[in-house]
Amino acid sequence: MKIRITGEISIDEDEIRLDFIRSSGPGGQKVNKVSTAVQLRYDVKRSSLPSGVRERLLRIAGRRVSSDGVLIIDARRFRTQGRNRKDALDRLVGLIRKAAEAPKVRRRTRPSPEARRRRLEAKRRRSEIKRMRRPVRRQGEG
Repeated sequence: MKIRITGEISIDEDEIRLDFIRSSGPGGQKVNKVSTAVQLRYDVKRSSLPSGVRERLLRIAGRRVSSDGVLIIDARRFRTQGRNRKDALDRLVGLIRKAAEAPKVRRRTRPSPEARRRRLEAKRRRSEIKRMRRPVRRQGEG
């Protein structure tokens, strides 16, 4: 089954591996019996994503990606396995959506002559204020 990310991008569920592990923290009587936490593994380097999206995803994910290019998402926020599973998948989809947005091209701009004039005038005024704070030097000194 395919998971739709954007209009053009979707990933196959077979590309995702889910491991259920015991969650840390309070849990009452079932704490050592039920594996509610989810560890999602997604091999970014071997994924079906377009190359640009793949590179941006590796950069965005940062430390969550292992040295061999596997993205690991831990979900242990909720007390049920189902909600943690959905949380992990939602976080993966969110990361891929963010990576799918092409960064805006930055165009170099130049300050207008008027802006330059205003800046220099402000510097002159500031300089004058600071010069007026200096002690007055009398004749015959220094």
